[in-house]
Amino acid sequence: EIIAKTRQLLQGTRIFRLPVLVTEQYPKGLGPTDPSVREAAANAQLFEKSTFSVGAQDGIREQMLRLDRPQVILTGIETHVCVQQTALDLRSRDYDVFVCADAVGSRMQTDHDIALARMRQAGIVVTTGESVLFELCQRCDTQEFKAMIPIIKTAGDEGTGGRRDEGGRKTPV
Repeated sequence: EIIAKTRQLLQGTRIFRLPVLVTEQYPKGLGPTDPSVREAAANAQLFEKSTFSVGAQDGIREQMLRLDRPQVILTGIETHVCVQQTALDLRSRDYDVFVCADAVGSRMQTDHDIALARMRQAGIVVTTGESVLFELCQRCDTQEFKAMIPIIKTAGDEGTGGRRDEGGRKTPV
């Protein structure tokens, strides 16, 4: 689900023409970004990093300053390491930080849950990828909304009230 939600967000960033930075934590030892995520982020700039926070890594920090965006949407792994340290660091630098809980993860559920709670206590917005896309869209009478709907529909209906019949129509729970 983390990979699927990350791809969904990346597809949405193209609709809303948002800049995307992809970071990899020590890819020689930990491995590269999932190929399907790299494909969804085809036009994004890729940075290798050795610091857990992207805000502490030379090159990335400068690129973020050049982009001059007050808000940052975070996805990735591990929630309690790179995501949390990045979120806390960027928040301390006066960014509005949004962490998509369904597009971040940790090996251990407890680490994930505690990190999300800590970030929330620090003033970081913990939300979902789909919620972010709808907030970016704001209205249902735009071309962006029409372009976004197929992305939302292809992400599936894992949540409550999301049951569909064999024809693809929503059914009551």
